[in-house]
Parts: sequence; C-alpha cells; structure tokens
Amino acid sequence: MKIIRIQLLSILLASLMFNCGGKEEKKKEGFSYEKTSSSESSSSKDVDENVTNVVITANDVMKFNTNEIKVKAGKKVKLTLRHVGKLDINIMGHNVVILKKGVDISQFSAKAATERDNKYIPKDSQDIIAYTDLIGGGQVTSIEFDAPEAGTYDFLCSFPGHSGMMRGKFIVE
Repeated sequence: MKIIRIQLLSILLASLMFNCGGKEEKKKEGFSYEKTSSSESSSSKDVDENVTNVVITANDVMKFNTNEIKVKAGKKVKLTLRHVGKLDINIMGHNVVILKKGVDISQFSAKAATERDNKYIPKDSQDIIAYTDLIGGGQVTSIEFDAPEAGTYDFLCSFPGHSGMMRGKFIVE
C-alpha cells in the first residue's frame, strides 16, 4: 500500500512539473501577460507625451493603491483601473469617479447607491468630471479625458458603501 502511494505521488509531481514549466505566457490574478524586456516594451509601443497615464488598482478589501493622483492642467489623462481582486462585480464592483470641486462626497454617494441599473452613476449628474466603468475581480477598464483647471478634486468608488474607504484627491497642477 505504501509503494502505491509513493508511485501515485511521484506521478502527480511529475505531471505538475511538466504542466507548469516551459511557457513564456504567465497568468496571475486573472491577467495574462507575456514576458518582454524593457527595451522591447518601450520600442514596440507608441508613447504619447501629451497623455498622462494613470493606473489605479482596487482590491477585494475596498482599497485603492493610492489616495492621490497628480496631473497637469489641460493635458489629456488616460486613467486605467485594474481590479486585482477576485470577487464578482455584484459583490465587490469598483469604479473611479472624479467629482467637480465642492461636491459633497456623502450626498453624491447616497444618490449613486440608488442607481444600480446605471452602474451606480447618478443619471444626468452635473457633479462628475469623469468616471470609469464598473468592473469586477480580474477586470480592467480605461477612460481618457482632459484634465480640468488647476485645483484639488475628490475621486471615489461609487459602489454602495465603498466611498468611505475608497477615496482620494485628484490634484491638477
């Protein structure tokens, strides 16, 4: 009986070694990517110096990886949101909403919480500069917009109950 267990364990380990090795493509947290060297990635992509690229991650414990974003006034901004968690959009959906100056976050969040059919974005809201789509675990979304005039603006996740922890400052210089 002991010999059979050892043989089964050996077969299992051998199959794991053959299935996991030798591939250049890797998968992590719902994302697949290919290995490239830094020289390949910089030469194969067109870099637009007029666009500020901002990448924010959100996770399953209701946190953004940053609470401050800085951009230049009048410049185009490409904002990418990556949900690095695993939970479904209906349980732990996230977005990024940049509010105009003077908008009360609590009042906005209360309005947004009632707009489930509109992905928690109040219809006809004049309080928003820009917002990303609502995404779930392993998903990515991007938007492009022109940065407003210089000043400090609030950003948040408008999924119900998230704005208390998932918020920050969008600083335009």
